[in-house]
Amino acid sequence: MIRTILYATDLGLYAPYVLQHALAMTRAFNASLYVIHAVEPMGLFAESVLKTYLDEEHLKTLRHKGLETVMAGIEARVLEGFKDEIADSPDDLALIRAVRVVQGDPPQVILAQAQKLEVDLLVIGSHSHGTDLDIPMGRTATRLLQLAEVPIYLVPMLQHRSRGDAGIIF
Repeated sequence: MIRTILYATDLGLYAPYVLQHALAMTRAFNASLYVIHAVEPMGLFAESVLKTYLDEEHLKTLRHKGLETVMAGIEARVLEGFKDEIADSPDDLALIRAVRVVQGDPPQVILAQAQKLEVDLLVIGSHSHGTDLDIPMGRTATRLLQLAEVPIYLVPMLQHRSRGDAGIIF
């Protein structure tokens, strides 16, 4: 029985399409829907630029308080985006129990949240918006398929259909 679903979003171009699948699954199973977005950690270049202009105390404050503010802002924007996306179906918004934005490697963040929430199903897209179309699946989707301990509902991206690849099963 599926009671809890985790929708992992990259907030890319096809995120609303994948959201519709997550909502349909949530309605079909009368389940609770949780949403997670992973923000990759700052790269070495950005870190070195900040170290050039900030002393260690200011850098520490920025990392702690600045990151909290940014994450809260992203969570609020994601929720607002969902409200806009499903404005025609206000009942769907009530299906979303929580939206979380967490910093870290996306597959690890998603798997940790899936375990923490004890979800019964993961809903993900097959590609990020920036992934090369010649590669059948993105890095995060591949890692989740390899490591997840719960079933995954994988939504193929629409760009494949426009290229005549409708016969390929992911």
